[in-house]
Amino acid sequence: MTRKIWIVAGEASGDARAAELMRALRKLDPSVEFAGAGGPAMRPLAAEPFDEWIAEAGVLGLWDVLKHYGYFRAKFDRMLADIARLRPDAVLLVDYPGFNLRLAKALRARQPGLQILYYVSPQVWAWNRARIPKMAGWLDLMLCIFPFEKPLYEQSGLRTEFVGHPIVEQMARDRLPVARDPLLLGLFPGSREREVKRIFPAMVGAARRVAESRPDVRFESAAASEAHAATMREMARGVPIEIHAGGAHGLMQRAGAGIVCSGTATLEAACFGLPHALVYKTAWLTYEVGRRLVRVKHLGIVNLLAGRTVVREFIQDAATPGALADEALRLLNDAEARARLAAELADGVAMLEGAGASGRAARAVLDALPADGNLAAQ
Repeated sequence: MTRKIWIVAGEASGDARAAELMRALRKLDPSVEFAGAGGPAMRPLAAEPFDEWIAEAGVLGLWDVLKHYGYFRAKFDRMLADIARLRPDAVLLVDYPGFNLRLAKALRARQPGLQILYYVSPQVWAWNRARIPKMAGWLDLMLCIFPFEKPLYEQSGLRTEFVGHPIVEQMARDRLPVARDPLLLGLFPGSREREVKRIFPAMVGAARRVAESRPDVRFESAAASEAHAATMREMARGVPIEIHAGGAHGLMQRAGAGIVCSGTATLEAACFGLPHALVYKTAWLTYEVGRRLVRVKHLGIVNLLAGRTVVREFIQDAATPGALADEALRLLNDAEARARLAAELADGVAMLEGAGASGRAARAVLDALPADGNLAAQ
């Protein structure tokens, strides 16, 4: 019996995680079929209808979402119609909570028998824990990638599985036989154009100050694309930063220290043991709204796992060239500080139980599917 799963991811990271999970599901059940919406990593694994919408859907911040409201409303209505027509065995929502949680709510009201599964928990524990009981009414299974999430969701009655973090699994495959260069500072401004424009100027300023203090230090930066690299080279005029498109994982393993944009890249840096500082800057409105909602003390996942500051964080107005340069110099000048931080990063990564994460998630998804076929119409 062929089983069909409608799967939705809305950003590049979700596209990668969804594709890993789809491959793991196919390994366990070669007959499973996928449709839905996502990106280029998911496309070869999916049948029609499939909407490759990542480039348009991956907006960042409250203001960007409001500007694109009509686009998202049309996509939302089209998905509801397609799911009703296709009658999948389950809907699998991957991260992207602003859209996916609304979709889950609407599907539960329209098709109460449909299995609705969620992979990569939205970080409501950081900004709106009161939403968890509502999610328990919309979802049948939550697949968490952080260990502290499982008890939070289970308290609401939502069936929850901690499956481990798939990025840890991926980074283990990307390890290279290279040595660290204690005179190399890596700069990682993020993969989105808006992040680069807001964050890279502060990194350039920090590099200029570091170079004044330590002329022997070299600087490299990894851009998400050649277009981003060209933009970054213009920003860095007069500062000796070597900028390449791609190669972030290699640079994270070669650099003696780094400055890293908050998000997936900081976890990748932790997996590779790169001593680094975390930096985050966003639009004023997004930051002001978030500052009033967020209920956690840290942005970095290693800091959240440890319950204290392991990686120093430089957020919004604190992310100045001078502050970033001081932290970079602290790490570059102190080999013992770098070694301590690398050891603490390894401790944090070990808590994420990454080995076999995608396989465990796939098994949990298959176990959640109806044993006797589609129940959505029942």
